[in-house]
Amino acid sequence: MEQYLPIQTPTSFENFDQSLGVSMSNSLSSLSAVDRTLASFSRTTDEIFSLQELRDLLGSGRKLTLKFGADVTAPDLHIGHAVNLWMYREFQDLGHKVIFLIGDFTTGIGDPTGKNKLRPIIPEEQIQRNADEFIRQVKMVLRDDPDLFEIRRNSEWLGKLSAKDLLNLMSRVTNDHLRSREMFRRRIADGEPVYEHELIYPLLQGYDSVALKADITVIGSDQLFNEMMGRSLQEGFGQKPQVIITTKITPGIDGKEKQSKSIGNYIGLAHSPRDKFGRVMSIPDNLVVQYFEVYTKMPLDDIAVIAEQMKTEPMKCKLRLAQEIVARYHGAEIALAEVEWFDRTFSRKQTPDEAPVVVVQKSEISVMDLLIASFGQAKSKSELRRLVTQGGVKIDDSPANAIDQIVTIQPGVESVLKVGKRNWFRIAVQS
Repeated sequence: MEQYLPIQTPTSFENFDQSLGVSMSNSLSSLSAVDRTLASFSRTTDEIFSLQELRDLLGSGRKLTLKFGADVTAPDLHIGHAVNLWMYREFQDLGHKVIFLIGDFTTGIGDPTGKNKLRPIIPEEQIQRNADEFIRQVKMVLRDDPDLFEIRRNSEWLGKLSAKDLLNLMSRVTNDHLRSREMFRRRIADGEPVYEHELIYPLLQGYDSVALKADITVIGSDQLFNEMMGRSLQEGFGQKPQVIITTKITPGIDGKEKQSKSIGNYIGLAHSPRDKFGRVMSIPDNLVVQYFEVYTKMPLDDIAVIAEQMKTEPMKCKLRLAQEIVARYHGAEIALAEVEWFDRTFSRKQTPDEAPVVVVQKSEISVMDLLIASFGQAKSKSELRRLVTQGGVKIDDSPANAIDQIVTIQPGVESVLKVGKRNWFRIAVQS
């Protein structure tokens, strides 16, 4: 019986420049079509399993099948996920087909990757809502052309596996190998339980590649174990093993952990242009060049100039980064409008023209009541209380000191309420 293959020596893109015999910052006109494609991936690729297999696929002249798999545990994608999406988009531009595989069956199990505890089971209706939102966000990057894009769900085949089929699948890997994953070793060392359905999760994800006859998959490095299982299973089922491309992972906007909704340090695809712009402007200076390289298409020669400019004009460079990222998802015109808005609002300290008008019933009102009148149900009282205690609430440029502080709004005179960095309200008393 075929066993899971040990991880082969990958190709690192640190050595890829040398294998091409040309610097990535120079003209690529001397390269072959295949090498030009590979060179365009070099900015965001970490490792390839394997480079020669990828060369062979790209040079085969046939239409390739690319698997983009995602468990829909949450409805939000961020620009870190989009690194993979833009690479899939380049494959589409070459005429290859991306299958967006919604892991509705495996979401019901819960991917144990990187988790120290058992993941909670997600209800079916929530899985469907998350899937619908995923599809909407994915189409912000991928071409929605039936010849180049297809949506599948792994319940189509995993939901139909018989007990005999599942046992046959499980017989292709040892228990020791499945338990060798770092997360499981850590749990066992800490006395935490490891459940059998978690152990076989990589088998199920790997079988997705068999069902789709996937040629290529682009993933974060945290999914490498599962997708290497896919390579092994494909060979066991008489298929050519998929090529695996792992992509670079950058710190989130806090400069610490990778982007995560639970931490709040991410730039979401669903965020508005203004939110994207503001979040980019909040990143630490030491991330600016890295974000240019990974999250924009600016030429590397220009990024080298930016790196020098960061020493003297970091704010100007960060503004350019925010503009580039917003333009990539919303267009150049909207991005320029956000630059102008940011300049008016922060550099010249003007209240935005579009700040909503909030009408209060009386001239004397507590800070908490004023915030509730402004935000409605959009923020909880605990959130509003935290904003005040952190000094994030100002009325006519004067900080609010407490939630029960009474402020006076002069009739006939408009006051300005600023909450956090990007929320303004014009306050007026009902006449």
